[in-house]
Amino acid sequence: MQRMEKGIVKRQVKGAVKVREARGYSLAELREVGLDRFKAMEKGIQVDRLRRTKHEENVRKLSSALKEK
Repeated sequence: MQRMEKGIVKRQVKGAVKVREARGYSLAELREVGLDRFKAMEKGIQVDRLRRTKHEENVRKLSSALKEK
């Protein structure tokens, strides 16, 4: 099984938005696409249970990847 590309995390530092690669997708992002964490891990999608944010870029990336599979 092939691992999927990771999402992004944004944070604001002194007025500037910094973007970095995430450890995995948040539970809110997975829920938006209709997955739970166990099904996501079965499909090779990394899950970050500590993150609470939901970014629309990650949701779009996740939904397009699921349509391809």
